[in-house]
Amino acid sequence: MLNSKFMVGECDGALYDTTKPNWSANPLRENYARHYREIDNTTQLKATLRAGEYTFPGLYRLAFITNDGEWLSFDSVRDNLYCVVDSIRNDINDGWRVVGCDIVDDMEDPIYCAHYTSR
Repeated sequence: MLNSKFMVGECDGALYDTTKPNWSANPLRENYARHYREIDNTTQLKATLRAGEYTFPGLYRLAFITNDGEWLSFDSVRDNLYCVVDSIRNDINDGWRVVGCDIVDDMEDPIYCAHYTSR
């Protein structure tokens, strides 16, 4: 939960401190909360988690893709964040290394999380 003086821009995903003069022209952190289709590092992973499980606009549901082609839900990645971060940082092929994020609502077959048994 963000402090009330901070705001995340809906379009750019940047983090702003609204108490500073000319705050809208000077973000504290760019790409703070945005969806990355390809995830190469933990900064991109955390920004995608902050942006949430649904796209805006459209409210399409997203899920993470691991290097072995499996899907992980946002809940699974949050619950196992230490394993996911460790796998990304150390390039470990253990089923936790997230390499991307994609829309699952448009898939021909139902998508299930490889860690949790539910969708």
